[in-house]
Amino acid sequence: MSYIDTIKKLPQVMTPGSSACQGCGGELITRRVMQLAGNNSVFAVPPGCMAGAGVDGWSYQNGCTAPIHITLLDNTASFMSGVSEIYQRKGRTDVNIVAIAGDGATADCGFQSLSGAAERGAKMLYVCYDNEGYMNTGFQRSSTTSLGSRTSTTPAGSAINGKEQGAKYVPLIMAMHNIEYCATASPSHMMDMTAKIKRGLECSKRGFAYIHIFSPCPTGWSFRPDESIAGARRAVQSNIFPLWECERGKYYLSFDNREPIAVSEFVNGIGKFAGLGEAELNALQASADSRWALIKRLCGK
Repeated sequence: MSYIDTIKKLPQVMTPGSSACQGCGGELITRRVMQLAGNNSVFAVPPGCMAGAGVDGWSYQNGCTAPIHITLLDNTASFMSGVSEIYQRKGRTDVNIVAIAGDGATADCGFQSLSGAAERGAKMLYVCYDNEGYMNTGFQRSSTTSLGSRTSTTPAGSAINGKEQGAKYVPLIMAMHNIEYCATASPSHMMDMTAKIKRGLECSKRGFAYIHIFSPCPTGWSFRPDESIAGARRAVQSNIFPLWECERGKYYLSFDNREPIAVSEFVNGIGKFAGLGEAELNALQASADSRWALIKRLCGK
């Protein structure tokens, strides 16, 4: 059965309407994760864009057709570790335990609990939708924000020219925890993303599974809403966001990018990169090249 047939036959778990911005990558990612996990799941969505968009619900109304919790910004993984343990003790091993969080709640505030849950091998799937910033509160920089990005806390001006540090590469950090499954995915490659979500859910029955998904943000990044998927595709094609997976310590390339486009093609038309100078652009290119070389070596290429 093709992934299109799979999606067509599965009911929606997330409510039809949300207040997410037009073209939001996170909304598409969250909707797909919930749909593939199904109603026999317990979800956690901490404060952030998706919680703000009503995925957790409004007032006393639920935001999806399955049990869902809004955790704190810094305890999502530890909270869901406890939920997983309860279900394990009750013999309810069929229930999917799934966390869906932004990069702030993953790479910054929540990294301690995330790392702890991974080290313990908690049986759950943790999905990060990475829009490279704290978008729900006005686009402040996070540790996954790309070098040179213009944000409300790293403005482009005479004192600084956007973010001065490179992005923390969380997927590889998580893979080094020796977890059951780790992968990167992009909504521009939906067949690959769907397959990885399904595999992550399967592996979460044995231990900790983590998927890091590129999540374009038209509002914060300043590009047209109808360009989200094209921008995500360029990120993959330029090796800014390579696609790979690791299961039980073995790495595999999902997209063998033999003819990468220049990073300058990726940043073109994205407002947050409008202030990039030659030095920043060269640094981004060098970072993409070195990361791609490392991933290829890990995958035995």
